[in-house]
This record gives sequence, structure tokens and C-alpha cells, in this order.
Amino acid sequence: MTAGKGTLRDWLQASRLPSQSYIALPLLLGQLVALRAQGGDIPYGLLLCVQLFGVFDQLFIVYANDWADQETDRRNQTATPFSGGSRVLVEGCISPRALGGAALFCAAAMLAVSVGLAVVQGAPGLVPLAFAALGLLWAYSYPPVRLSYRGGGELLQMVGVAGVLPLYGYLAQGGDLGRFPWPLTVALLPTHLACAIATALPDEPSDRDSHKRTVPVRLGGEQAVWIIAALNGLSLALAPWGLASLGMTAGWALAVPAAATLAVLGLRPAPPGSLLIQARVAACITATLAVVAIPLLGLTAR
Repeated sequence: MTAGKGTLRDWLQASRLPSQSYIALPLLLGQLVALRAQGGDIPYGLLLCVQLFGVFDQLFIVYANDWADQETDRRNQTATPFSGGSRVLVEGCISPRALGGAALFCAAAMLAVSVGLAVVQGAPGLVPLAFAALGLLWAYSYPPVRLSYRGGGELLQMVGVAGVLPLYGYLAQGGDLGRFPWPLTVALLPTHLACAIATALPDEPSDRDSHKRTVPVRLGGEQAVWIIAALNGLSLALAPWGLASLGMTAGWALAVPAAATLAVLGLRPAPPGSLLIQARVAACITATLAVVAIPLLGLTAR
């Protein structure tokens, strides 16, 4: 089969839309933090524009990563809904040229939305943050840095999702940089690092064959799981401090990410290619999203 422009179904597969949650929630969190200090109702037009940036950002990430990792993905026999790429290039559904062009379009759209928001909202910091988001993906997947292969790619994911995105939403809403709740960011960083490590667990065999130095490749899957649990535990320990920076208390809501973290440890043995490893990764994603959702729900309730 000759790859071409692809059908709508192929592009939906390539877009991996469930991963939008990784982008949408941190952006919304930053925006609501700023709105809390300002008072008033949620500006839905601005909310839509910020989320539009997030849509283009997520699509750029998945398209550009698929293009960069296509050779490794062809070796991957243990792909899951969470890992291993969208498979559209491997299956010949879409041509590399078409997917690469779509990635470039999304990158340009990210910048265009950011410039527009910067002008309308008087927030020039949004433009360098957009370039930072693009730069993190470039450093993750593309030469000469290509940290996902050299080791350290998980750190780039952590910085982007837990650092750049909440700050983008905050500044877009007109938040004062000097009043940004940095303790909350510090509390979110470890669990996002844990999530980045977890999504690499199913790909360990093909990553090892491709000399991709992820944490599971370097340490082994089970050792990586203990690091994931420790990082989630650190976020849980820091959560009261982070929430206090918003004038909130932790409460029993932390039981959700705690239970999900225990599930990560309990779901074993979970070799790549098994259903248990999918459940293990899902549990880790649940833990991370729950830690983000706790302050979000607190902000929307006020």
C-alpha cells in the first residue's frame, strides 16, 4: 500500500486525541489561578483561544514525534494506546511528507495564536513560551540534541507540561508573573516526570533495540516503576505546600492519586505487550491527572 494524504479516520488516529488532556488541564489550571486573583467569571472567548493553542501544541507534538520516531516505531511490537506512536506511518496510512507538513502547520498555528493573544491581552511573554514549547519538542526528538535517545527526554516532558503550560495559561489570563504560585509548580513536577517515565514502559524492547536511553531502558522496567512510585509520592508530599500557595488544603482528595500509585506498584508482573502493563500505565496517568485536577476543582468551586 502506498501512503498518501490519509482519510479522516487516519488523521484521527494520528492525532491521538485522548492525550489532549495532558495539555488542556495544565493550561486551564494556569488560567484559573490568574482568574482567582482577578475575580469575575470565566472569559469563555479567552478560554477557547488558550485551548486552541493547546490543541495545536498537542497535534504538533504527536505529528512531529511520529515523524522523528518512525524507524523506532517500525520495530515496536508492544505498542499500546499510550505509547509506540500513532502507527499511521508504520501502517502506511499517511505519508511522512503529509504528516511532517501537518506538524509544521500546527507549529505555525501555535505561534500565530500566541502572537494574537499577546497583542490582545498585552502579554508578550506568551510568544517566548510558545517558542519554548516548540524548542522542547525539537530537543526531545530531533538532532543534534535528541534527548529522548540520549537520556533526559522525560525531563523535557516534565518541564513542558508542568512548567510551560500552566504559566502560559496564567499569563494569557493577565496574571502577574511575580504572584505566580511556584510552589504548586514544584509539587506538580515530580508526578509529571513519573507519567513521562510510565508511558515509556511498554516501549522498552524497541527502545532498547534503537538505543533510545529512556529510564526503563537504562534501569529496567520494574526498577523504573519504583522510581515512578517515589516521584508520585514526592508530589503527594509536596501537594499541601503547593495547594497552600492557592489558599487551599489537600483533604481526602489526595487519596485518589495515592490509590492509583499503589496500583502502579501492585499490577505485576507487567511485561511489555501484556494487558497489565497497559493497566499500569493507565494507573500512573490517573495519578498525575488527579494531582492536577485537585487544584482545578478547588478553583472552579470558588
